[in-house]
Amino acid sequence: MKRELSDIQLIERSIIRKYRKQLWAPFLTAVRKYDLIQENDHIAVCISGGKDSMLMAKLLQLLQRHSDIPFELTFLSMDPGYNAANRKKIEENAERLQIPLQLFETRVFDIANMQTKSPCYLCARMRRGYLYNEAKNRGCNKIALGHHLNDVIETTVMAMFYSSKLETIVPRCHSENFEGMELIRPMYGIKEDAVKDWCRYNGLEFIQCACRFTEENARENAETTSKRKEVKELIRQLKENNPEIEDNIFRALHAVHIETFPGYKKDGSLHSFLEDYDE
Repeated sequence: MKRELSDIQLIERSIIRKYRKQLWAPFLTAVRKYDLIQENDHIAVCISGGKDSMLMAKLLQLLQRHSDIPFELTFLSMDPGYNAANRKKIEENAERLQIPLQLFETRVFDIANMQTKSPCYLCARMRRGYLYNEAKNRGCNKIALGHHLNDVIETTVMAMFYSSKLETIVPRCHSENFEGMELIRPMYGIKEDAVKDWCRYNGLEFIQCACRFTEENARENAETTSKRKEVKELIRQLKENNPEIEDNIFRALHAVHIETFPGYKKDGSLHSFLEDYDE
């Protein structure tokens, strides 16, 4: 007689089997390729409550279960001032996915909302700082964020179009303000469409945006939001004629021919190709 699987077993199986190529394989590739996890790491898995961070939590949880490398996970979620409905949704999803969520509260939304200039920028910086501080106090040496492949390539295009520079987000980096702490991005090679497909397949619904500014002052971050939407739509249109466009942009970030650029910036200093032109 065939054993009936529980809800969480079906969800976990869908990651490893049905979406193995789209989720599990690129996740493992990123962990290995960028050397994201070492023996005895203690990783704070930062969960905002959205689809990306929740999936990241399950991926790391499954890896911990099956890996030969011992490492510790703390599933950390900061409540910066969520409304009751959003907080309840986060807690319910964590319970369904069997993620042992550890919530801590801050007044980030209240403090940022007092600012008349760039409250969204301040909010983002404060949230990152609180997460680093909380993770370090709990004995963690790394924090994990749920940025995926589309975040990477959209950030690259946005920087080029609107900031006149070529830059992106890296899969891991040292913290500048918290000594001994690192940030890792285990979903670096996973596409957003795959995350959405996995959510639909399992009937999972996550909060879209818990930001109080979006609820109360939608214009505050409208410019940045519209730019990202514009870039997202541009890539979608290009993808219609070239299905490989996302992969091509992503691969290009790993194959930069610096000698073909007239200038570049390193360690805060600008350099020109003329510096070693006659050598």
